[in-house]
Amino acid sequence: MQKLLLGTRNLGKIEELQDLLVDSGFEIVTPDHLELTLEVEETGSTYLENATRKASAYASISGLPSLADDSGLEVVVLGGAPGIISARYSPKPGADDKDRRQYLLAQLQGKPRPWSARFHCTIVLASPGGETHFAEGNCEGEIIPVERGEAGFGYDPIFLIPELDKTMAELSVVEKNQLSHRARAIKAILPTLLTFL
Repeated sequence: MQKLLLGTRNLGKIEELQDLLVDSGFEIVTPDHLELTLEVEETGSTYLENATRKASAYASISGLPSLADDSGLEVVVLGGAPGIISARYSPKPGADDKDRRQYLLAQLQGKPRPWSARFHCTIVLASPGGETHFAEGNCEGEIIPVERGEAGFGYDPIFLIPELDKTMAELSVVEKNQLSHRARAIKAILPTLLTFL
């Protein structure tokens, strides 16, 4: 079975991607499986640049086709922030997901609700030879001031999907894998993945 490397060390992303690719026909491997300790600096100015940097670096060092994404939360009233720096949004040294959520909510205080937002994902497939393909996915919603739900990671507990009246952290794995930004990006790149590999 053809191996496909997930170019990330983020355990939440790995879990989601493994679930999304379970029926893809590929053997999904992670950096830990290969004992890779690669850290790729996200210095690009776009999601595509960052995802390409990661996928290409992992493909090059492993000799395997590699899939990597860059994703972010974009809040309308904040002009699209935190966006590309979503994972590094809090100024607190060593900030965790909860710190980032609290910092975001602090920035929203006093601004009129609803706080419309979307999750965006750009996913890149890279070959060891340097060929790359990409796809994108979005999930529309709004930010709420009180955390709800135990699942997911990142900003999921404060990202509400109004038509379901559930936060991303309240969704079952099946629900999340149908409508998340990452699920939509994977769905969009799957035909390329099947022909490319």
